Amino acid sequence: MKRHLSFQNDGTFKIVQFTDLHWMDGRAEDQRTRKLMERIIEAEQPDLIVFTGDLIYTGPVPAEEKECENPQEAFREAVAAVEQTGIPWAFVFGNHDTETRISRDELMQVALEHPHTLAEAGPAELAGTGNYTLEIEGPNGSSAAVLYFLDSGSYSGLEQVPGYNWIQRNQLNWLTAESARLNPQAHEDKLPALAFFHIPVPEYQEVWSTRICHGHRFERVCSAPVNSGLFATLLEMGDVLGTFCGHDHINDFVGSLHGIRLCYGRASGYNTYGKEGFKRGARVIKLTLGEKNFDTWIRLEDGSTVLEQPVHEPDNVTVH
Repeated sequence: MKRHLSFQNDGTFKIVQFTDLHWMDGRAEDQRTRKLMERIIEAEQPDLIVFTGDLIYTGPVPAEEKECENPQEAFREAVAAVEQTGIPWAFVFGNHDTETRISRDELMQVALEHPHTLAEAGPAELAGTGNYTLEIEGPNGSSAAVLYFLDSGSYSGLEQVPGYNWIQRNQLNWLTAESARLNPQAHEDKLPALAFFHIPVPEYQEVWSTRICHGHRFERVCSAPVNSGLFATLLEMGDVLGTFCGHDHINDFVGSLHGIRLCYGRASGYNTYGKEGFKRGARVIKLTLGEKNFDTWIRLEDGSTVLEQPVHEPDNVTVH
């Protein structure tokens, strides 16, 4: 039976976001990733761990390297450091998890073998696999906060549109319906919510270009080439305080656009590209009962915390 998520007695709920592990087969880089996760979990003692995609890497590799030949076992190894703690965990798929040798449905079945996962396959009629909602209970046992998980897909299914995929219309309709189900009351009384997906939406570039942000953007925002309207949907729902993605390994900025904070994680895996001097780590998110806000910081591979990130002043500030 699935366990319930609840705010602590002090009114807090802490999430550690790992992203882009790119686990292959237990090689040396994977073991460094495991040690990073163990160190951060020990330091933060979270109530929930969320993986925002690319837990494993099943894509092509250079000729001299070995491919991930057993995605099922790679996934089990990737989450083992978390599973063995007994801390509940959830995840969304990235674009590299199921490139070859395995489907999303098959890999979800592997995930569901684990007693401590809260992930769900989600409605079969929706695009992708792993669209689901988790609720966090308050002291009276009723829902006090909501977490939305969305499969942002892999690559465009349209021949005329190159690049990455986007969250589909039926997922947006489902998301809106979930928000309405959980929030039958007036707009201002909606439960605070967070949303997790892998591929950033185009508004991540907009917030960097037009608003003051905190953190780094060392590569372009690699969103889908078309805007599916997820951000507008979140605005209309009126409950989501922040979104959290991965995908771009050397971006970790946070910026607020129209009242929603758009947040990158911090790449956690060593078996993929990075940047010299840009340490691997994880983003930490803390909700406080009764507050429509959240605190967030970064915990690095060496155990240190980054509480304040560099301020980015945009070239094109939007003024109304």
